[in-house]
Amino acid sequence: MSPTHRTAWFAVVLLFPVALLNYLDRQMLATMKSSMVAEIEGLSTDAQWGLVLASFKWVYAVLSPVGGYIADRFSRRHVISVSLFAWSVVTWMTGHVTHYEGLVTTRALMGISEAFYIPAALALISDYHMGSTRSRAVGLHQTGIYFGLILGGYAGFVADSPTLGWRWAFDAAGLIGIAYAWPLFILLKNPPKIQQATDTKQTPLAAFSELMKNRHFILLVLYFTLPAIAGWVIKDWMPVILKNQFHLTQGEAGKVAVLYVQIASIVGALTGGILADRWMRRTQRGRIYTSALGMVLFLPALFGLGAPGTLTLAVFFLMLFGIGWGFFDCNNMPILSQITRPEVRATGYGLMNLVSISCGGLGDWGFGILRDRGVPLTMIFGCFTGVALLSLLVVMLIRPPENQP
Repeated sequence: MSPTHRTAWFAVVLLFPVALLNYLDRQMLATMKSSMVAEIEGLSTDAQWGLVLASFKWVYAVLSPVGGYIADRFSRRHVISVSLFAWSVVTWMTGHVTHYEGLVTTRALMGISEAFYIPAALALISDYHMGSTRSRAVGLHQTGIYFGLILGGYAGFVADSPTLGWRWAFDAAGLIGIAYAWPLFILLKNPPKIQQATDTKQTPLAAFSELMKNRHFILLVLYFTLPAIAGWVIKDWMPVILKNQFHLTQGEAGKVAVLYVQIASIVGALTGGILADRWMRRTQRGRIYTSALGMVLFLPALFGLGAPGTLTLAVFFLMLFGIGWGFFDCNNMPILSQITRPEVRATGYGLMNLVSISCGGLGDWGFGILRDRGVPLTMIFGCFTGVALLSLLVVMLIRPPENQP
């Protein structure tokens, strides 16, 4: 393995724990809901809880293009390190809130600090991995996200513990992130060619205009958004759904809701990355076809999650969804890299986040309102199934240039 190749994979290894912490901090909130509602003053309804979840997503979404543009214009390494430090401080602060308004505020602050990480990290990985290993590298990074979600799924047990509690969980996660930010800053490096590219000035308006004129980028934004609405509801609400539907404890519901689907997502991301990279040897649409296969798995999974059944059946459909999500997740940035220039790549992913997570926030909030009004899960997840079918049609319309190396 050449030194350049080793450096490329070392960057992925360094970012793996950052991705883990990024999603651990998010998932803990969903699995510790009961304990937090019981202790935080002014928090009582599902609609309020949905707004807590949405406050993070809306702020995160609005600032993602800003974070992406800064990562394209300046040092991606600096953006990543500062982002980790900032959201870790906010995670620690979350463990000390006492009122509903304070929780909404800290979740909004979390959205500000985390908005800068994912566009910069995925763009840096794509800069290092130019083609033959790109989907695998992104897939490996995304497995850090899934491990973070798995650990967050066990936070319900921590919240139930009389000696620890939900505040301890936020304190611990925050302090670990603060401690890791400094060695990350020292060890993580930008690829040399990207250091040169960031010296080329491009206004935000010029970057936005370039992306908006790209028909394939618009299609990718739509494709990135539609399945994510269901994805966010499953991440944020499934612990509560399983707790109520199968009369589980908070800790057990969090484990079941997160563990199996994320293990399946790890398998899907690693398998999907290998399959996509190999498929690319035959056609420039190899990553699109791989992602579309994941969307095919979404259809029965979403329909099954909304239908009445046993806990075993729910776990099966969650795992099916997870495999499909892994196929989808590991190929979004690689597809974006096929249809955009490196200088606007992080900005493009930030815009994708803007639209996708804004809609995800509406999905979380809307799901809480629908549940307060007694709308059946069958109807809600039936709509998600139709959206997944539409997404499958959209992705097949994306056609990267055939003359790419």
